[in-house]
Amino acid sequence: QVQLVESGGGLVQAGGSLRLSCVVSGSISSINDIPVGWHRQAPGKQREFVALASSVDGNTYSGAVTGRFTITRDNAKKTVYLDMNRLKPEDTGVYCCVTTRLGVTSWGQGTQVTVAS
Repeated sequence: QVQLVESGGGLVQAGGSLRLSCVVSGSISSINDIPVGWHRQAPGKQREFVALASSVDGNTYSGAVTGRFTITRDNAKKTVYLDMNRLKPEDTGVYCCVTTRLGVTSWGQGTQVTVAS
């Protein structure tokens, strides 16, 4: 079983930056062997895909964040990062990391990001 814990959210002005972290723990030897992604959910909206780090497909991003967000992995720290730059008010939401291993999908509890205009 895999556990995910996010941190790094907060309040930031439009145009600012934040770095989110997702610490992965459980019965895995390397986070490079599993796909780990970020999703977000804005108030009153459905959850949407943001970014994915995959050793098979590389890094992929939604069109809304391409060029502004970057996903990276540090296997020594078992941590996946989401660097968010040039933030916009529409980036506001709860950001969750997610992974699937052996057919089981695990979600973190999320971290709130609020971008003020």
